[in-house]
Amino acid sequence: MEKEKLLQMYYEMVLIRRVEERGAELYQQGKIGGFMHLYIGQEAVSTGLISARLPQDRVITAYRDHGVAINCGISANRVMAELLGKSTGTSKGKGGSMHMADVTKNFWGGHAIVGAHLPIAAGLALGDKYANKNNVTICMFGDGATNIGYFHEAVNLSQAWDLPVLWVCENNLYGMGTAVARASAVTEIRQKAEGYGMPNKRINGMDVTEVYETAKKCIEMVRSSSRPFLLEIMTYRFRGHSMGDPERYRKQTEVKKWEESDPIGMFRIYMKADHIEEAELDAIDDKVAAEVVKAVEFAEASPEPTLEDLYADVYVD
Repeated sequence: MEKEKLLQMYYEMVLIRRVEERGAELYQQGKIGGFMHLYIGQEAVSTGLISARLPQDRVITAYRDHGVAINCGISANRVMAELLGKSTGTSKGKGGSMHMADVTKNFWGGHAIVGAHLPIAAGLALGDKYANKNNVTICMFGDGATNIGYFHEAVNLSQAWDLPVLWVCENNLYGMGTAVARASAVTEIRQKAEGYGMPNKRINGMDVTEVYETAKKCIEMVRSSSRPFLLEIMTYRFRGHSMGDPERYRKQTEVKKWEESDPIGMFRIYMKADHIEEAELDAIDDKVAAEVVKAVEFAEASPEPTLEDLYADVYVD
């Protein structure tokens, strides 16, 4: 990868981390309501994945969506405003943490119901196929979603109908508070694709370069063949499932062990070994810090949605 590409990915990963950390603080201050699921620890997955797509490729994900929104090009201002429920947010303050979207950037949203967006992804790909568009739909979901009907129905149809979908399982080892081995008869999620004759692969999601290089190959494979592929990306969330998670199901020694493979720290070491000056990386850190401060100021100064806004965007014109 060119130096500019590496620095851009580093910038996006750090921005996600700082937005999430500041969002957690605002949540604890009572300024953010509802549920909120942080992406801290998983930044390399969406950054590597979305950096590999073409602009026409669609992205759809589950409720841990703030980082994906940033990778798709939604500004920190609009993400933070949405978290605070303001009308300047990417979903006009009516979606909140779990329902960020911007179809102009081909980000088809975060979805709160576990696995419910997988059939939508199949539908997006089916529509593209009917319209003879050379697009790939990238559908991200957690390991827990592979245990429910939506997963099997959507994956089956994508294979039966030759739909251009890259199915991406972000396996962070836990479905809420339940370890994969306790809920799934098949613990290597990629093997679930075998039952549908679908090609698949498992990779390390703590290494953004591995995610990028693999995703680039997989996306082009799906595009050229117009057939689906399942990519299992092993990762780990450093915080709880959501902000209200007491985290009694895992030991802090386990968390600390994974934190030693912090994707941002590991990527920084990689770039320094590739002769990128530390001062350049520090400058990006400073830029992000200032950007997040301004994002919070923008969000807090933005207006709340009006009562009339409740009735807007209900129907398509």
